[in-house]
Amino acid sequence: MATLAINGGAKLRTAPFPSWPLKDDGYLSALAEVLQDGRWGVGGPKNSELCQKFPAFHDAGFGVACTSGTTALELCLRALGVDYGDEVIVPPYTFIATASSVISVGAVPVFADVQTNTFCIDPAAVEAQITPRTKAVIAVHIGGMPCDMNALRALASKHGLALIEDCAQAHGAMYGDKHVGALGDAGAFSFQSSKNVCAGEGGMLVTNRQELFEKAWSFHNIGRVPDGGWYDHRVFGTNLRLTEFQAALILRGLEILPGHMDKRDENAMHLRRRLDEIPGVGYQAFPNGATRSAWHLFIFTYDREQMGGVSRDRFLAALAAEGIPVGRGYNPLYQEGMFQRGWDRSRPPFSPNVYSGDVDYNKVSCPNCEFICSDGSFWAGHSILLGTTQDMDDIAEAILKVRDNLDEIPR
Repeated sequence: MATLAINGGAKLRTAPFPSWPLKDDGYLSALAEVLQDGRWGVGGPKNSELCQKFPAFHDAGFGVACTSGTTALELCLRALGVDYGDEVIVPPYTFIATASSVISVGAVPVFADVQTNTFCIDPAAVEAQITPRTKAVIAVHIGGMPCDMNALRALASKHGLALIEDCAQAHGAMYGDKHVGALGDAGAFSFQSSKNVCAGEGGMLVTNRQELFEKAWSFHNIGRVPDGGWYDHRVFGTNLRLTEFQAALILRGLEILPGHMDKRDENAMHLRRRLDEIPGVGYQAFPNGATRSAWHLFIFTYDREQMGGVSRDRFLAALAAEGIPVGRGYNPLYQEGMFQRGWDRSRPPFSPNVYSGDVDYNKVSCPNCEFICSDGSFWAGHSILLGTTQDMDDIAEAILKVRDNLDEIPR
């Protein structure tokens, strides 16, 4: 008789895990304030409050609220002067926006491999990709785990490069005694519906450099300047502004974030202790200097050899059948269709008169990323970590159940 649920056995867990976004009366109150105030768009009090409180929480002096994490990255790049023909080094293990934002400003993404234990960009791989065309590096705090920022800052300083933090998954994460976001030149946060602080959509650039703030603010506000008038458009810009409704939701999310972070810390550490007892399944390591993850994702490592030769995907199917919601994660970005289809070298940003490098992404290989994506890892979302200690034990027990019955799973 089968033991595993995937083969007809009893399911280990039938209760749901916490969902996201949470139902919270504070969100309703925040939205009601905006409705009653009557100022729904630019210039309202919620935007002003948000652009003070959110950067301050992340040890930054300035913030520009915008429409998405993607546009926040674009604002970072534009404010730093990244332009046609420039190269920007990015990791391949991240959401597409990290690379597509580079293309949006006319620059060229260059992929540097990640580390198999931290899943963050490898500083040694970054240095190997630097050319005279390199203008910036984007460090992605993947899953909410801060990168090795000391090593990356040293590289950026040595080679005269801008350093951008992609903090889309890293609200509240810490490196040393500082929050992420303004550890480099500028950082980009997302408030998309899956994020630890969310408003459906939305983003923010944070920085400690006033000149970057002013450039980004002008571009996102149709070329206005901070001390200018409403019809005073001094530079080229577009409309990337956030609504008052979104600002209100983000402010409420920021209020409840510290409590959520404590709960995620508690549960993540308990789950890590349980996994220490299970050969074959581990967890994401903290890079040098990282002191607190945001736990947007709990990233597991998977050792196929220790799991009897069972592939990661077959293991995940069995685990999901036991009632544990897990996912396989990203594909290497350079293997996505937009990169594999090839580029028209007669048009910017890759035309010979603008860019002289090689843009054939079919030639790119980042072995660590490819291993992670194909068989070496899987993940669970942050809402699971808002559950109970028993929820964490159920995850561990489900993994143990599948591991103890690997003979039921085809190789």
